[in-house]
Amino acid sequence: MDGAKPTLVLVHGYLGGAAQWDHQVAQFRDRFRVVAPDLPGFGTRNDAMAPDRIADFARDVLNDLDAQGVGSFMLVGHSMGGMIAQDIAVQAADRVRRLVLYGTGPLGALPDRFEPITASKARIQIDGVKPAIRPIVASWFLAGESAPAYDACLDLAARVKAPAALAALTAMENWDGREQLARIKAPTLVLWGDQDRSYGWRQPEMLWRVIPAAALAVIPGSAHNVHQEKPEIFNLLLDDFLSDPIPVSPEAAL
Repeated sequence: MDGAKPTLVLVHGYLGGAAQWDHQVAQFRDRFRVVAPDLPGFGTRNDAMAPDRIADFARDVLNDLDAQGVGSFMLVGHSMGGMIAQDIAVQAADRVRRLVLYGTGPLGALPDRFEPITASKARIQIDGVKPAIRPIVASWFLAGESAPAYDACLDLAARVKAPAALAALTAMENWDGREQLARIKAPTLVLWGDQDRSYGWRQPEMLWRVIPAAALAVIPGSAHNVHQEKPEIFNLLLDDFLSDPIPVSPEAAL
């Protein structure tokens, strides 16, 4: 039966995992074949080594989709997963029917992040993963460590081993997707929480202004993990975008 449904792919961010998409899987599984992979080095694949290039993460997701026999798909990428999604949208432009770039941007160095990537790397190298991840995970939520989803996210992040945590930070730090934005052809929704401490406004603004077919949704009073802070609002926006008919170009109509 799933073969008759359109496929929705959900790509998690740094220190995350497929489990962070539970609200979205429950919401959309009746209408979509939902695929939420764990990236190498994260979640259930924490024994795998994470690559140190965003393009290699993208290739890993595409290989997984190929192995499952997925052709075209809708694609949602969060944070680092949004960088990966941008690469997928260029590498597999003919397969991505709709694209959601959520809590992300085109510049992996994250100039507006709550702390520089180099500081996070130094703390992981000196203190180890578990002490280093607490401020990172807290920054994802407006309520910090008091957020209802904080403990579950912390437990998921604590599975990540130091080499993978460092490799993924290197992948982000060295990635710059600005030159390829104009090559993204899929109808795109840029979604951003206005209190995001990882990606300041300049990042989603660039996605919105440069990607040819981009729309923007800003969620007030929310931070980096809107899908866990305000899942009802997030799901409504996602549902509206995924349900909107895909426009047909004049050339395709001929």
